[in-house]
Amino acid sequence: MANTPDYSWPPMADRKIIGKSFKRLDGQAKASGRAKYTSDLKMKDMLYAAYVLCPHGHARVTSIDTSAAEKVKGVQAVHVIAPAGTEVQWHGKEIAAVAATTEEIAREAIRMVKVDYEVMPHFVNEQDLGKAGSRGKAAGEKVTGDPEKAFQEAEAVSDGVYGIPVITHSCLEPHGCVIQWQGDQVMAWPSTQFVTGWANTLAPNLKVPAANIKVKMDYIGGGFGSKFSPGAWAEVGAILSQKAGGRPVKIYLDRVAEQTIAGNRPSAFGKIKIAGKKDGTITAWQSDTWASGGFAGGGQPPLPYVYNNIPNTRLNHTSISVNAGPSQAWRAPNNQQASFLTCSAIEDFAAKAGCDPMDVFNKNAGYTPRAEQYQYQLAKAAELSEWKKLWKPRDQRTGTMRRGLGIGVNAWAGNGHGCTARLTINSDGSVVLEMGTQDLGTGTRTIMTQVAAETLGLQMGQVKLVIGDNSLPPGGSSGGSTTVGGVSAATRKAGVNALGKLYEAAAPALGVQPEELEAVDGQIRVKSNHAKNMTWVAACKKIGPAGKISETGVNETRNPMGLFSGGAAGVQVADVSVDIETGLVKINRFVAVQDCGLVINPKLAESQVIGAIIMGISTALYEERIMDNATGRMMNPDLEFYKLAGIKDIGDIVVHMDIREVNDKRGVIGLGEPPAIGICAAVGNAVANAIGKRVPYMPMTPMHVLNALEGRNA
Repeated sequence: MANTPDYSWPPMADRKIIGKSFKRLDGQAKASGRAKYTSDLKMKDMLYAAYVLCPHGHARVTSIDTSAAEKVKGVQAVHVIAPAGTEVQWHGKEIAAVAATTEEIAREAIRMVKVDYEVMPHFVNEQDLGKAGSRGKAAGEKVTGDPEKAFQEAEAVSDGVYGIPVITHSCLEPHGCVIQWQGDQVMAWPSTQFVTGWANTLAPNLKVPAANIKVKMDYIGGGFGSKFSPGAWAEVGAILSQKAGGRPVKIYLDRVAEQTIAGNRPSAFGKIKIAGKKDGTITAWQSDTWASGGFAGGGQPPLPYVYNNIPNTRLNHTSISVNAGPSQAWRAPNNQQASFLTCSAIEDFAAKAGCDPMDVFNKNAGYTPRAEQYQYQLAKAAELSEWKKLWKPRDQRTGTMRRGLGIGVNAWAGNGHGCTARLTINSDGSVVLEMGTQDLGTGTRTIMTQVAAETLGLQMGQVKLVIGDNSLPPGGSSGGSTTVGGVSAATRKAGVNALGKLYEAAAPALGVQPEELEAVDGQIRVKSNHAKNMTWVAACKKIGPAGKISETGVNETRNPMGLFSGGAAGVQVADVSVDIETGLVKINRFVAVQDCGLVINPKLAESQVIGAIIMGISTALYEERIMDNATGRMMNPDLEFYKLAGIKDIGDIVVHMDIREVNDKRGVIGLGEPPAIGICAAVGNAVANAIGKRVPYMPMTPMHVLNALEGRNA
């Protein structure tokens, strides 16, 4: 429209605040312990809840008696979640809950709830497809081109088996909330990735209007995709609060329940064949995959990953239902699995063809959606990892400590979500920016403030930000790496709209039209004559009788207006050393080359990549859900035997943010997920390069490495 303001980002050379590496605004509060998470809340007359969980992998509740628990001194409410007759499909499923004056009393009371079960057959391990039987559901074959002919005519064919297990969410702040039912109002302090939408999801279960549920959250101790919905605990907590006369109830999963039922990333296993030429050109792909995240099974990974335009492909997939806790989104759902399967198979094809895998990934970049981008990133990753100096073919490694390099790739959409920002300029010059969004620890507070300050020509400290409350203008869910694009665009629009009103108020005093003004370095000045200006505070004093200007900016996903787009890409190289006598894998260095469009804060962007790599290395070396066939239970539902990497396990991390102008012009693109995708692929390929044999299954534990070296399949 002709009257639409110009919301476009300032040119790179003109930016004062955007593109600069400001420290996190909440950094000191978090580092000092002043930042209070929901799990830190202590309220007057607060009750503590505890769960009765099913001890069996599959069972039917035949009877439940809570009378003894109800008589325990200090118990204020008891709620049965799974009454007699309920069929329970996994170990750890919630059966009943108790709220008491202390956590100790609540835990004592749940031990007095008597539950009888009819134990039923269970199936909990999906790694062996042959044992799945009726638990497996085939998706149907998908064929493009003529893969049979391509395999017959191939000069080189690789054939491998690969697998990546279920890993569980390990948020340091478990799932839960503090919740209080007061008359027809419900007050909630959750740990959530969707402050604005949390009430809408919970309301139907409580049979109250969403407008009657007030949500507040300042900080969240980890989410990574698992904390969008209120979860069963919010509904149970509200019911307990109501039964206890409206006292607030703190209901959080303990660590065992957190690891068992709070969500996981599904597994993925595959038998994959690649055909091609001796020069490394890939001509055909065939994969038979299977996966599970729990009772609902596991979806088909997007194969071949990134290199998805291979002309001849045959894909088959089987979803396997197991009696285990359900999956939840986990930082780029299904992409880690797809990257691991694809990059492992390409690396093995390169070895079969006698080629350098860096050359094979580069030669076949035409099969990717952004060939030139991946070729640039492969070259940069090769440079930063010293690939030409350090890489050697698999059969040229000697000694007991062997070094290897491997490649992983990523891709992600990252478009901005729908949301609304409200920016208020007061007559005293103060500025308030508001949105019902959340900051997951990724720096949302900081980048929103940077965008507002840049737009208004102010410094960061002159903008006050208010977030984390569902009474504020709606924010989107922090998922799909859509937050940064959404909140930055909405903030930019709100700032431009409010600034336009300020120009109207200040223009008469400067004797010009509003469109002749600009806001720079704390001044409102005439574009063509900078000597004609007034300070920001002086301009704000010109605001009329209302005493303030308050404007909103609405971001619409379908109308980016050049402010954001989708399509991030990255290449990663792992450099490892493997002790072939012990099977221990050491990360020497991990290189990540990543683009994400216009970068608002390079330090925070680099921090996102580093955090993703740390998570990914933890998965690559240690993490796996171990299920017991006999009992149907998870055997390592804690942080003692469910292993996570420590700082000494990570090695050196080298991050190169691709902030070339060609990417900057694409607008803001989300970064939370893409760099988390390729780590297992890179580490697995590096180990294969180091020891000369493919370790087929993640994680790269000593057992798996030694099994591969000794030719065992266990």
